[in-house]
Amino acid sequence: MIAAAGIVALTEMVDRLSEDHDNAHKLAEGLVDAEGLSVDPGSVQTNIVYMNITKDDLLSAHLAEQLAREGVLLLPTGPRQLRAVTNYHIAADDVDYAAAVIRKGLQG
Repeated sequence: MIAAAGIVALTEMVDRLSEDHDNAHKLAEGLVDAEGLSVDPGSVQTNIVYMNITKDDLLSAHLAEQLAREGVLLLPTGPRQLRAVTNYHIAADDVDYAAAVIRKGLQG
């Protein structure tokens, strides 16, 4: 039973991995010039994007909470670091939405 998810991932989702990686890179590219955030698109090699908050008065937990109210779920991985992960539930349009919501959240 537990191995079922792994079997499905290996037999049905492998072809989708490149789409997840592309979406992660698109998110990083969409945030590279966001004021108050540091993102390195060159470091995105998988479906995971790390971003660092550069605003002195903003902590990752607060921003993550604010973004969650808008449907964008990011994981605080440090006081000023967040992690985003793309998967088969995330489409290119979702990435555009997430980038816009993150930019808005950084403004205020």
